[in-house]
Amino acid sequence: MDHEYWMEKALELADQAELKSEIPVGAIVVLNNEIIGQGYNAPISLCDPTAHAEIQAIRSACENIGNYRLSGCQLYVTLEPCSMCAGAIIHARIEQVIYGAVEPKSGAVCSQHEFFSEPFLNHKVSVVGGVLADKASQKLSHFFQYRRDQKKKIKKMR
Repeated sequence: MDHEYWMEKALELADQAELKSEIPVGAIVVLNNEIIGQGYNAPISLCDPTAHAEIQAIRSACENIGNYRLSGCQLYVTLEPCSMCAGAIIHARIEQVIYGAVEPKSGAVCSQHEFFSEPFLNHKVSVVGGVLADKASQKLSHFFQYRRDQKKKIKKMR
């Protein structure tokens, strides 16, 4: 199975986030060609600012394998991780991060910072970016366009 196959699984989770009016980001953790953890953005519905898709997937994977270390695992996420998620990825010892769309405002992998390249880190993470980027980016663009349109409708009603 290739990166696109797994990213499609993460994109399906992003749809679940969108159904809850959350920013549509999904993530999965894969070990030995098996999904061991999954999650989607839920900070609003869970009242938890740390409930990003990556954190949800990491928590799920750790619980499923009974270990806080995810050595040898790959994390697939539809959007470039932020600094909080990049830190969690390091602490979990994830081997590789594969992401879809770049996050120009707060991306900590290649956009605003190259966190995984910091020399002080005690763990190295390999990165593959741009997997199904157009599809992931379109999903986010449509979501935010819909929200802008809804705000305009509300203003007109007032």
